Amino acid sequence: MPASKARLLFSGSDWDFRKLSQVYEAIEEVAVEELQLDVYPTQLEIISSEQMLDAYASVGMPLMYRHWSFGKHFLYQELLYRKGGRGLAYELVINSNPCIVYLMEENTMALQALVTAHAALGHNHFFKNNHLFRQWTDAAMILSYLDFAKDYIARCEERHGLAAVEEILDAAHALKEQGVFRYQRPPKLSSEQQRKEVRERLEYEERSYNDLWRTLPNSRESSEDQNQAERKKKLNLPEENLLYFLEKNSPALEPWQREIIRIVRVIAQYFYPQRQTQVMNEGCATFVHYTLMNMLFDRGRISEGALLEMLSNHSNVVFQPGFDDPRFSGINPYALGLDLMQDIKRIVTEPTQEDRDWFPDIAGSGDWRRVLLDAWADHRDESFIRQFLSPALIRKWRFFLLADCADEPNYKVASIHNERGYEKIRSALAHSYEVGANRPDIQVVDVDLLGDRHLRLQHKVKNGVLLEDKSRDDTLRHVKRLWGYEVSLASVDAGTGATIADRATSQIAS
Repeated sequence: MPASKARLLFSGSDWDFRKLSQVYEAIEEVAVEELQLDVYPTQLEIISSEQMLDAYASVGMPLMYRHWSFGKHFLYQELLYRKGGRGLAYELVINSNPCIVYLMEENTMALQALVTAHAALGHNHFFKNNHLFRQWTDAAMILSYLDFAKDYIARCEERHGLAAVEEILDAAHALKEQGVFRYQRPPKLSSEQQRKEVRERLEYEERSYNDLWRTLPNSRESSEDQNQAERKKKLNLPEENLLYFLEKNSPALEPWQREIIRIVRVIAQYFYPQRQTQVMNEGCATFVHYTLMNMLFDRGRISEGALLEMLSNHSNVVFQPGFDDPRFSGINPYALGLDLMQDIKRIVTEPTQEDRDWFPDIAGSGDWRRVLLDAWADHRDESFIRQFLSPALIRKWRFFLLADCADEPNYKVASIHNERGYEKIRSALAHSYEVGANRPDIQVVDVDLLGDRHLRLQHKVKNGVLLEDKSRDDTLRHVKRLWGYEVSLASVDAGTGATIADRATSQIAS
């Protein structure tokens, strides 16, 4: 039945702010009542293509300090856009409270409704409820912190000069991939807890004291080992967050330089959950906009023409070329995420016997909303795929697993979408989304601050993959610039601990 024009939220392609407000309110009402979404208050902003390009250059944030790399990125994106090499996103959303959503002024009204549901409800809910964002980001404070960062760096440029600030920013930007905490750190002990631990340690030493130990000869080697162990314990080594260690312990940095490193580190940490949840985040937003638009159509709030336009844009977003298609550039997170969400809904409401065997806890339970809400809150990409990728979806995507051995001339198809291959394919796909497993594991392992101050880093080599020589040497120069003394990097086998290679800044030409 055609929708009654009297009940339509909009007609035609033109939009104005009153229509945007009405559409948002109608979408939010359905999202909260039907999908049980929990969102931050939303702030909608309309921007031009030039402003969207500017947002791309400044990592999508409305406030950002100045750096030459942002300008370079802007010019590159602008060139691609002007020559038709890339399009622009229909929207941009900020993980903040209120949640800021940028809408392109070129969008039609139907497209504005679609991207409002996608960003202002889907992404918004995911930002507010996923455990990684709750653990690592402060949505209420990020905008004020960026305002502080922009103002602080501008004042540093006035006081210390552009070149001096740029030198620190260059080094910090080069290290920001190694400037995040990947795991929750234990809370700091209160002074009372520290005193209690000291008392307990002294009491234990008194109880376990034996005068016979006094007669044993002193070992210089064991004393050095003990000093090294105590030194590492005091500095909380090994330390995975290189920028954090440099900020807190570098003997060469002035206070203003430490604060700049902290700014880069805090912003890098803010974006870390987004790298871990791209499939889930985009899948959640796509599932939400697709479900909400169909609900509104069923209620007669949008017309058939508007729905067809929305479905056309939706199909473009979730298009997945085959592996042998010239357009293939990897797995589309929108497509995989949406299929995973829809497959969960199918398993919960219309399970097969295969689904009951693989997912006994949720198959046929009926409440697909609760299952999805719990999954969006509790998982990241790696665990979500490992938990919910079904054999039916593996068959639909025709997934297969390649074994690539360097000493063999050809690839080997190790597993295909059949009974024997499901587990291996699911595990391999999940592992490919494990951010920590697919980035270099580099840690600070030792430094004697009272001695030569030689900073020792360690790279745990997995599957024999070493760091690229030029990149490694350039990065070590940046570390030395921030540390001020000799820096070395030992590459060790992650399994055996054997040293494979060792490189020091003294070996690198200036």
